[in-house]
Amino acid sequence: MFQHIQWPADDQAQRLFHGRGHAWPGFEHLNIDWYAPLVLVTLYAEVDESWLTELQQQLLTGLKHCRPEHASQLSVVVQHRCRPGAPFTLLAGLMPEQLVINEDGLDYWLHLNRSQNTGLFLDMANGRRWVRGHSDGRRVLNLFAYTCGFSLAALAGGASKVVNVDMSRAALSHGRENHRLNDHDLSRVVFEGVDIFKSFGRLKKHGPYDLLICDPPTFQKGSVDIRRDYAKLLRRLPELMVAGGDCLLCLNAPDLGEDFLLAEVAQHAPHCVLVERLANPPVFIEAQAGRGLKVLHFRYQS
Repeated sequence: MFQHIQWPADDQAQRLFHGRGHAWPGFEHLNIDWYAPLVLVTLYAEVDESWLTELQQQLLTGLKHCRPEHASQLSVVVQHRCRPGAPFTLLAGLMPEQLVINEDGLDYWLHLNRSQNTGLFLDMANGRRWVRGHSDGRRVLNLFAYTCGFSLAALAGGASKVVNVDMSRAALSHGRENHRLNDHDLSRVVFEGVDIFKSFGRLKKHGPYDLLICDPPTFQKGSVDIRRDYAKLLRRLPELMVAGGDCLLCLNAPDLGEDFLLAEVAQHAPHCVLVERLANPPVFIEAQAGRGLKVLHFRYQS
């Protein structure tokens, strides 16, 4: 396994090993992330304590070699996604409840022991870079905003206004703190803690938009079933978008390939033309093409 770890050359938040892509037989239960000076091991199956101890020792040895400036501060934390509540346990060093991490010069609060997810999805790094490069002077709608990573990227890229929409007010509060952490002008940011499917009138009020980002969960009981609900969003594009605007449409359902999203767009938003596919970071290798994150850039032509 260690020959496949992408040891960090800097302190950028990044995945070091992506076992969940099933490309490395025998390690499908394991992801390893770098949040300098902390390394987070995520387990999707139980392992022997001796195996975990050896993993910890090897990680500390490798990180001390490639990031020697952190040698005295390194921590190894494990999240047991295979257990109820996905608890975190400490293997080495310290486990802060929150930590400031960096990606492309932007700072984010990382939260441990608060929820199953830590606050930043690393497979979307290229999507955030794309948004940063396509936001100058534009009005941006960020659907399913979570902790507002796309919003930070858009503000850093010069967006005139960003509207973040998510049912979770706690996630949006986290996003607001992320913006404050970067000294962003919050007068250019709107936070709407509402059910997207019941609030299109409120979304229209802030538009129309030059750039729309849609990164929905696959399924959330009582709120989202993406097989059914992507169509509802796509049919609303004429009410939300300016002619020539851009749509970044995302899909992170292993059982739904790119063809699903292309077919939904063709049927429910025929004025959208595919421009490009965004690649995932190289470490996110998938044994079966199409099961990982899909990010497609469309242009809306009314």
